[in-house]
Amino acid sequence: MVRKMIAVISIGLLVIVLVTAVCYFMVSANASGRLYDDPAKTPHYRHALLPATSPVTPDGRRNSHFTNRIDAAAALFAAAKIDTLIASGGDYRTSETFGCDEPAAIRDSLAKRGVDPKRIILDYDGTRTLRSIVKAREVYGLDSVLIISQKFHNERALWLSDKEGLRAEAFNAAPSPFLKYRLKNQLREFAARVKMYLDHFRGEHPVFPENVSDKSK
Repeated sequence: MVRKMIAVISIGLLVIVLVTAVCYFMVSANASGRLYDDPAKTPHYRHALLPATSPVTPDGRRNSHFTNRIDAAAALFAAAKIDTLIASGGDYRTSETFGCDEPAAIRDSLAKRGVDPKRIILDYDGTRTLRSIVKAREVYGLDSVLIISQKFHNERALWLSDKEGLRAEAFNAAPSPFLKYRLKNQLREFAARVKMYLDHFRGEHPVFPENVSDKSK
């Protein structure tokens, strides 16, 4: 009986590992040929989508992911590769200790780098990547977009874009300079991709009001 239980548990764990690995690598393979690292080699897009992250981590440190996404977007604006940018995130100033107004933080950070704030759209419904993409397609009416984030996130965002009928490519912002955080993000990404598949199979699809009124601060 004990051996049978060990065998069942072992098989179950093996199945979980295999499913997780398949989900991860299928998403990466789907993004092949649609990721850019050099602004000069990036095609021009009228609209870019920057999924937000806070400039400050939950423990109060500077978030390099935020800084690197801002640097990437500023470089694309400077190279005339994008015309407008949707800053998609949430306002967590009252709900989290180090929470902030993410879309406004993106706008203000880009303004400091010389980007005209009028070229930045503040989207406060982007509390998940899926919501950011669906809103870009269904509310803003985009049929194509350049996504700006770290590579691991871009690959997942491209998979979601394909499923939602939004033609997309992505520009890779630099990853964290710290190895331990890069490894941590990669481990979390395995779980995020499995959840993404489950959400898709369940038919999860965010719905927005017909007349969306975003904040313009």
